[in-house]
Amino acid sequence: MKTLKVGDKVPEFSAKDQDGNTINLSDYNGKKLIVFFYPKANTPGCTAEACNLRDNYNELQIQGYELLGVSADSEKRQANFKNKFEFPFPLVADEDHTVINTFGVWGPKKFMGRAYDGIHRMTFLIDENGTVSNVIEKVKTKDHAAQILG
Repeated sequence: MKTLKVGDKVPEFSAKDQDGNTINLSDYNGKKLIVFFYPKANTPGCTAEACNLRDNYNELQIQGYELLGVSADSEKRQANFKNKFEFPFPLVADEDHTVINTFGVWGPKKFMGRAYDGIHRMTFLIDENGTVSNVIEKVKTKDHAAQILG
């Protein structure tokens, strides 16, 4: 797993959001961007994390951030997740792992003694020039905005 680190330039990517719109990294040129990766839409931890970001969205925007959620779920599953919890930010349906591989968040995981490959819950803060300014590897799902704003 070769994960992007602080100081790395994020390679250009293109992916579809929950409504089938194309999202490119270049859409965020000149803006600060939070890209948060979560394993699966509508699961307890992912819901807690995304809702915490939703509840603090205004504060994140005041600090100049745009948000982008990413998982390997389908557009339909992402759309259901976004609509159910009224997220004000797009969710990328990265079924082919384009964005996941760009950031290097796919790799070996363990859950209840079982080893498998999956998405690591990580968040990347990207500055106005497309460079990684912070990586949060130990995401606190219920208090994630505070980790970002801290």
